[in-house]
Amino acid sequence: MKSTLPIFTNGTYHASMSEIVRFPGLQLDFVESRVLGCILEKETTTPDYYPMTLKAIEAACNQSSNRHPVTFLTSEEVEEAVQRMRRKELLMQVHISGSRAPKYEHQLAEILDMTSAENAVMTVLLLRSIQTAGEIKQRTERMHPFESVGQIEEILRGFMEYSYGPLVKELPVGSGRRVKTYGHLLGGEKGFETDTRFETDHKVEERSDLEARVAALEEKLANICEQLGIDEA
Repeated sequence: MKSTLPIFTNGTYHASMSEIVRFPGLQLDFVESRVLGCILEKETTTPDYYPMTLKAIEAACNQSSNRHPVTFLTSEEVEEAVQRMRRKELLMQVHISGSRAPKYEHQLAEILDMTSAENAVMTVLLLRSIQTAGEIKQRTERMHPFESVGQIEEILRGFMEYSYGPLVKELPVGSGRRVKTYGHLLGGEKGFETDTRFETDHKVEERSDLEARVAALEEKLANICEQLGIDEA
């Protein structure tokens, strides 16, 4: 991770480095983690639709592919999470010329100034829960190409050695786990292994072609409806 953070960006002065509330002191609940992961993912994979509207964030949170667990969050739950994250200064509302709905972009660079490789790893951990380094490599392909699992492990070590406190936890072999697995700590230690989002009896989930096509269509429909200013049927 980079060692410095910007104090003046996009024409705006921000809090000094000493005033920024950082992870792991800053905490996310499950819905906030899902929202943040989705926004990070879409910023990279569909940059033309970033920043995102609430409807697009909701669709991304509930898509059936690349998510564990699959959720059925309501628009109210997503909006409440977005507003909480605005108060935590993790999200910012922006108004884009030609768009009828407000959009949201993340401000994570003020807290975690990550490289594109680090960003991809953290995004997958936020969206898919506990995983092996090999699974992370497979699931980051659309966001950042890694040549080896070793590169993933190096990034994970960096997260675990983060100077303000670990951002990732390693679960060693044992207790039903045949290989080391990793999970993010942006929601803290409490309930890490007992929460259903962090199942220790982990199984590799293959994304089917049908799921991928459905997810792409759902995302395209949400974006078209937002541009036309109409509600989805």
